[in-house]
Amino acid sequence: MTDTTIHLQNKQVIHGKLRAICSAPAAELNAAVADAYASDARLFAFHPVNEQSTAAAIADNLWKPIRDSFPDIERRDQILIAGEYQDKHLVCAMGGLQGTFAGDWHGIPATHGVASLRYGEVHEVEGRRIVESHVIIDVADLMLQAECWPMAKSLGTEHAWQSPATQDGLNLETVEAETGAAALAVVKKMHAGLMMFDGTDIGSMDHARYWTPNFLWYGPAGIGTCRGLAGFQAHHQIPFLRAFPDRKVANHIANVYDGTYVITGGWPSVVATHSGGGWLGLPATGNRIGMRVMDFYRIENGLIAENWVPIDIVDILRQMGVDVLERVAHRRGKPKMSL
Repeated sequence: MTDTTIHLQNKQVIHGKLRAICSAPAAELNAAVADAYASDARLFAFHPVNEQSTAAAIADNLWKPIRDSFPDIERRDQILIAGEYQDKHLVCAMGGLQGTFAGDWHGIPATHGVASLRYGEVHEVEGRRIVESHVIIDVADLMLQAECWPMAKSLGTEHAWQSPATQDGLNLETVEAETGAAALAVVKKMHAGLMMFDGTDIGSMDHARYWTPNFLWYGPAGIGTCRGLAGFQAHHQIPFLRAFPDRKVANHIANVYDGTYVITGGWPSVVATHSGGGWLGLPATGNRIGMRVMDFYRIENGLIAENWVPIDIVDILRQMGVDVLERVAHRRGKPKMSL
């Protein structure tokens, strides 16, 4: 069996099993999770779920709370990529879990209307089961939907992330390694350009030539979406560099490609000292921060046309000394009453 065949099978199987977790009757949820995950699977998730070490714990701490709060939830993958990184077979996905927000979730008040949990995922697969999983759900975005985001307004535009303009991100028929390798090469060149920053001049970053003129950068809640280089620099890049001038690449978990799509990511992906103020509306703390980040790219004619960026903003704020979930609880009449 070729690697391409394995990747395609993994893509199809994991896509189906994760959809089954969302659609299974409540009494069959544990069985659906056990079918998708190895019994000793490890989960590295967004705050406050964080690390879980068995399929049973993943069911109890990730999937059961989602299903309880969104009883009619459905999974909508927008991008699905399969490939190999560091001798691991990976299936990576970006999309949204959509349903009626019928019950509070991690202290976020239910709206009793339609809401969406947008996600980025990297799953390591062995024997058609997930053995290790990294998952970012944009908790801050749900807070915005529930009108309880307790922090500063985003500099970019907050709105639902769009599917790829070419509408081909969910491809269950093929895995295109040769085209994907060329796409990854473009992303790596862009990354190299980002790391050329001299600490003072934004123009020292030689990355602009790897983007289309009107590219879309879909940022997480708290940052927002930007269009084109000027929008990217104004709404994200300059505030971020001011806050974290010493940023360094850290622990990559994926460099995977499939056709015109690429995902990179790390846990943490970036480490930096929060030495400048303004980012997310907060003054500098001096804290050393590790950032859980995934980047999903679509390449068009040798350039990056779209970039979706799940970031665990709630975890970053936690490291900056701000417990966003505690602030939401406070505003709901449940303040912390001890030091």
